[in-house]
Amino acid sequence: MSDPSATRGGIALLVIDMQRALFAKATPIYRAEQLLANIGALVARARAGGAPVFYVQHADKRDLAEGSDGWQLHPALQPLPGDGRIVKRHGSAFEVTTLAEELQVRGVTRVVVAGLVTHGCVKAACQGALSLGYGVTLVADGHSSYSQKAAELIEEWNGKLAAAGAEVRPSAEISFA
Repeated sequence: MSDPSATRGGIALLVIDMQRALFAKATPIYRAEQLLANIGALVARARAGGAPVFYVQHADKRDLAEGSDGWQLHPALQPLPGDGRIVKRHGSAFEVTTLAEELQVRGVTRVVVAGLVTHGCVKAACQGALSLGYGVTLVADGHSSYSQKAAELIEEWNGKLAAAGAEVRPSAEISFA
């Protein structure tokens, strides 16, 4: 883990479930290449700004069995040794994980949320963070799904999570400085 005293601004990036198996579904991830580019740029800006980056990976007994090839992060995302790694078995990255404790140690009060899937684990991470009192920025163009209705789901949940208290901003407008 990186030095908690190095964290500036109390902000962290949460990259949710960007795992190989989710990119191999029969219905492809909506705008997958743009999603990967946007998240890659966010990771680079977070690191440059001294903000911690946490990669959250879902584990289940189906196609996301912990340690399996499908469970691994997409090859476009390469965590560094100081990045946080969280394994979860529930929808929310905060449910029965050490994420809240790790954020607290680093003085994090706001999380930027991006990843997969919009109406599942991304929604649950935002709701979990809000319920714990974190400020939440949902990356408007930084989450997606493998649903035929992905575009509608993204728009719907950007609106619903904004109404619940999350700030919804496009990736290009998010700074970690």
